[in-house]
Amino acid sequence: MNETMVCAVGRVATQPVYREVASGPSARFRLAVTARYWDREKNMWTDGHTNFFTVWANRQLATNTAASLTVGEPVIVQGRLKVRTDVRDGQSWTSADIDAVAIGHDLARGTSAFRRGGKPETAVASTQPEPNWETPADGSAPPPDPFSQQPSEEAVLT
Repeated sequence: MNETMVCAVGRVATQPVYREVASGPSARFRLAVTARYWDREKNMWTDGHTNFFTVWANRQLATNTAASLTVGEPVIVQGRLKVRTDVRDGQSWTSADIDAVAIGHDLARGTSAFRRGGKPETAVASTQPEPNWETPADGSAPPPDPFSQQPSEEAVLT
């Protein structure tokens, strides 16, 4: 299915609203994206038109969005663009939503400190053993990598 993927750079316009729904956590906020251009007559940058998008986040992204974003912060949002047209009270309304895949602070405009969130409750334990990355102290060859698809040297020689 073809979808319109967008990357929008702007500022958080409303405090994220977090909800626990039957399908899992959900959060939404409004994103203000203002075009800027160089005005040669004034010899300065000038704000152009501002577009507003409703950004929707689901599952772990929703939880982290609600815990991390506040009004006015510069962010980058990547996701699927959904444009809807409704008729309300005889008047036509058009809205643009972004179903977010990734949301982050815009580091061109400031700094951020990353904290790893808790693992989702539905995490599944790996069935493969953890590889031994250490070199043996006696100088012998390390055991073969269990994730490697290549046969070991011994298997090739025999």
